[in-house]
Parts: sequence; structure tokens; C-alpha cells
Amino acid sequence: MAGASRMPSLFIGHGNPMNALQDNDWTRAWAQLGTALPRPKAVLCISAHWYLPETAVTALARPPTIHDFGGFPPALYQIQYPAPGLPELAARVARLLNPELVKADNGWGLDHGAWSILIHLYPAADVPVIELSINETKEASWHFDLARRLRPLRDEGVLILGSGNLVHNLHAYSWGRHAIEPYDWALRFEQRARELLLAADFWPLVDYEQLGSDALLSAPTPDHYLPLLYVLAQHREGESIRFPVAGFDGGSISMLAVQVG
Repeated sequence: MAGASRMPSLFIGHGNPMNALQDNDWTRAWAQLGTALPRPKAVLCISAHWYLPETAVTALARPPTIHDFGGFPPALYQIQYPAPGLPELAARVARLLNPELVKADNGWGLDHGAWSILIHLYPAADVPVIELSINETKEASWHFDLARRLRPLRDEGVLILGSGNLVHNLHAYSWGRHAIEPYDWALRFEQRARELLLAADFWPLVDYEQLGSDALLSAPTPDHYLPLLYVLAQHREGESIRFPVAGFDGGSISMLAVQVG
């Protein structure tokens, strides 16, 4: 039976790139997920940090580690995550998404939205990884509908991994060393999202801007939010939703993880 070997789908709030180096509650939880989940044949990552005006998939057999940030300690730029790519999976994704035109991209690699998580999930870098871009010209409902076409991959041993943050407001983020409590609007939006997720009532989350000012403050730009929709689109009737990782960083970044199946 396909369901017996079906891979879960996973959204992870990746937060600060420094999590790649740090030993904290979130990174330990990611490491635990890596051992608890069925081992995938490959990972298809939808990262907030590959956000461009087209739909593309990485097609390199050896994707480079991309350090797509500035102002961090030198140790962060020295990290390499040499996981192989999987060109045949890239071609499979393009076929599934047809008639959407999907570019086979040979210029991108693994950005920090992918490797800052994967370095804890699969530290040996021995699971093939490809990335699917987020087309910035399309609305949220288009992304949700497109992502539904990826469902067969779960029965083929592929982990569909969304990397972003449910709440991601850098204007309100506390950049100092002291910890601050989450903002009320951030807590309210996360709680509302949890309720909708547990009820498998996804359409209000797809049309999230209609959820009011808390949603607009929590996702002032769509880049970190949309990876969640790619994971929710994998849900099939009767499947469980759970939250294996939780917490807030800097008051305005939710580290919530959402597991489907």
C-alpha cells in the first residue's frame, strides 16, 4: 500500500542563519527529526531564499553551498554542505508541474534556507537535495494549487521540505543579545494558524491576508510564508498534522515546524 511508505512533508521555521552553527533547542529538535523520520531517497526543498520571477528547479549533480547573506561571523561562510543533487528528480518535478514552464537551473545551488536546516537533519550530507524556486509573480493560491501536483513524490520516497517562517517580521526583530517575549500579534497569528492547521482548514491560510492585521504584521512579505503552503498542499484526507518544533526568536520570528503525515 502506498500510504505505508509515504514520506511525511515538513515545514521548518529556519530563523537566523547562525542556527547552522549553534546548539540550541531548535537545532537539537531538527537533529531528532532527522533520525525519527523515515529516511528519504531525496529532498525537494522550497526555500524562502530562492524567490524570483520564474519557476525553476536546480538541476546540478553537485550543487554549491550558497552563502546568501551578509554581516555574519567568518565561520558561517566557511560552512559547506556537499549533498549531491539529483537531475532526474529535477526532471520529474518539471514533468509533474507541466504545463507550468519549469526552468532547469544550473546556476543556483543550496541556499541557507536549505543547508542551515539540512546540516542538522542529515549532517552527513548523503541525501540528494534539489530546490524548487518560489515564483514571486504568482499569488498564494497559485502556489498552493501548483504544489498539489507534487503529491506523487511522497510515495516515491521524496521528502518535501518547506523552509521559511510562519511569522517573519525583521522590522520588529530584536537584534540585541537579550531575549524578548514574542509580540502579542505574533502569538495570536501563530495560535490562529495552529487552530486552522489542526482542523485541516487550509484555505484561510492560503488567503492569509484576509486574516487581518495580525497576519499582515506576521507575514509583511510572502517569501518566508509561501513555503508553508507547499507543505500543506501535500496533506491528504485523514493525515495528521503535528508541530515537532516551536518557539519564537527575537520576538517576531516563529520557529514553528509543521509536519504533515
